[in-house]
Amino acid sequence: MATNKNALIRYKTIDKCLQNRFKKWTLEELITACSDALYEYEGKHSTVSKRTVQLDIQNMRSDKLGYNAPIICYERKFYTYEDPDFSITKQPMSKMDVDILNESVMILSQFKDFSLFSEMNGLIQKLEDRVYRETKSKQAIIYMEKNDQLKGLNHLEIIYQAILKRIVLDIQYKSFKSRKRTVITLHPFILKEFSNRWFVVGRKEEGTLLNLALDRIENLEANLKVDYTTETFDAENFYRDTIGVTVLSDRDLITVVFKASPKHAPYIETKPLHPFQVVKEKHPDHSMTFEMQVHHNYELEKKLLAFGEGVSVLKPVRLVRSIKRRLSSALACYEPS
Repeated sequence: MATNKNALIRYKTIDKCLQNRFKKWTLEELITACSDALYEYEGKHSTVSKRTVQLDIQNMRSDKLGYNAPIICYERKFYTYEDPDFSITKQPMSKMDVDILNESVMILSQFKDFSLFSEMNGLIQKLEDRVYRETKSKQAIIYMEKNDQLKGLNHLEIIYQAILKRIVLDIQYKSFKSRKRTVITLHPFILKEFSNRWFVVGRKEEGTLLNLALDRIENLEANLKVDYTTETFDAENFYRDTIGVTVLSDRDLITVVFKASPKHAPYIETKPLHPFQVVKEKHPDHSMTFEMQVHHNYELEKKLLAFGEGVSVLKPVRLVRSIKRRLSSALACYEPS
């Protein structure tokens, strides 16, 4: 158990003891109470030293933790609170504490609709209530992208548990290109989020590695008749040369060279399209040329096209042709009919 958590247990134990005015608390009795409390949480005997409890009392008295506890020692032996109504649990939160808690709740609230975080809902509501009482409501400062209309989120918890407990899944799946759904027996390895969509990556029973979008899953259930594969899946290495989720073969690995306009270059430099993207050249007009080695997949083209006129692809030729073709098709949509 972490030291700071042990300290918190001791502070709460000392606080509880000193609130009890029907008993005279010596330093030795406080030591025993703290040792018993730690045993209750840790499940093993751990005698707290005299020096530790003395430092705990000193810390509780000081402003270091924000307690300023009025702990007094009378008759040179017994400890108590000078104010009989005092408790460290009744202390008002500092402005910094409220700000930190408020931002934490804002972030956690973004995830409370995910079944994966369903067990946290009660905690989040309690935190929200505490923040509301402390701040009388406050406008959010941090907003995270999410899509409440996104399908398939109800599968998150089931797939997560299947990965955790190594259970094979039978998945009824229908891709955008397929007219009929198919049943896929999958050994799930990881859940991956990209561009606000969730995917499950795993190996098909027949051996093929698959990447399935959760919003295309119509139903799924555990298949306890098939033993889960013992394969170790290295996600970091698997996605090393990929933008997005579509991992291709080495034949599709290309060195992409593209130029960003002065307006777009700073954004692409500070937020690279790929972790191994490098600046190849900085030009006098503040435009920049970048280079990266990645798979030529749909997500790569989508990323580059998103910058519109702000990015021009220089190499390789096959990517240049593909981008030009797609831009021409897009332009044709705006031609008079």
